[in-house]
Amino acid sequence: MGPHPAVAAIRLAVRRVLHDVLTEHTRRTPRPELAEAGAGGRRAPFPDRPDTPLVLVACSGGADSMALASALAFEARKLDVRAGGITVDHGLQDGSDTRAAEVVDRLTAMHLDPVESVAVQVGHEGGPEAAARDARYAALDAAAERHGAAAVLLGHTRDDQAETVLLGLARGSGIRSLSGMAAASGPAGRYRRPFLQLDRQTARKACLVQSLPVWDDPHNIDPAYTRSRLRHEGLPALEKALGKGVVEALARTAQLSRDDADALDTWAAEADRTVRDDAGRLECAKLYALPPAVRRRVLRRAAMEAGSPPGSLFARHIEEVDRLITGWRGQRAINLPGRVEARRQGGRLVIRQS
Repeated sequence: MGPHPAVAAIRLAVRRVLHDVLTEHTRRTPRPELAEAGAGGRRAPFPDRPDTPLVLVACSGGADSMALASALAFEARKLDVRAGGITVDHGLQDGSDTRAAEVVDRLTAMHLDPVESVAVQVGHEGGPEAAARDARYAALDAAAERHGAAAVLLGHTRDDQAETVLLGLARGSGIRSLSGMAAASGPAGRYRRPFLQLDRQTARKACLVQSLPVWDDPHNIDPAYTRSRLRHEGLPALEKALGKGVVEALARTAQLSRDDADALDTWAAEADRTVRDDAGRLECAKLYALPPAVRRRVLRRAAMEAGSPPGSLFARHIEEVDRLITGWRGQRAINLPGRVEARRQGGRLVIRQS
């Protein structure tokens, strides 16, 4: 008798990602001849073997990430993959260090190695949710570099994707925001999200049938947080008004929007080279000639290159900068997140940190 359908689903999702990681790793690192292999033409993965890629799972102890950790531990044993785990202690709740230690124990019991807990200091820029996210990703980036990880798995589900699309729509952040989370993102596609096609209940069911203890973060039901209100009030109201299938429809919207956004980003990258003078400065007349969707992407790229954080740079910021091109009446400089300033000078658009 095979595994429970929920367990089979999460394992299959992780297996596909691990195969992708192995394929990419093989392209970068030529494999030794099969003559060096063991019985059956396959070598067992040893933790100290440098040609075996390491995949880490980011685990909070919640149902999504615990299901992900269990699937990684199971599938890695069957492949040439080392599996480890990282939990981030945000220090935002009493006893967070104790919970982080419990997660480390659970991951270690799954025979993941290395496993560690990383404590971070959460700032205030962009609001509590954005600040916690920035601190978490900084810690995960550092851990991946420290351990030489080929990939870091994240437990975002189809429900998370739907919430992300709705948040982007509410903020008026444009098509890139509507495209939600990518299956692979970060430096060299470091972050992988195997569960984007699975719902949250599948992950929770997988934990239940495997008797995996999970921790339900009280922040996830705290109405003080925007995503929590959307999860427990907004989406249920939409499903009540529009019927079931809203989450699936939003996830499809994300994929369609991502395809369009990727094409426009490619166009903008090519256009960026054509709108600069010999000194690399943006020329307003050439920017004006671009289609608005392409021009705004060029402006966004320039703002990020100057140091404006992507997570804090919204469509309204870019619209203000765009008016320096399309509605120039001698306006003052535009202040952007990250202490970046955009101003028009002598027919050129200058974007730099102030």
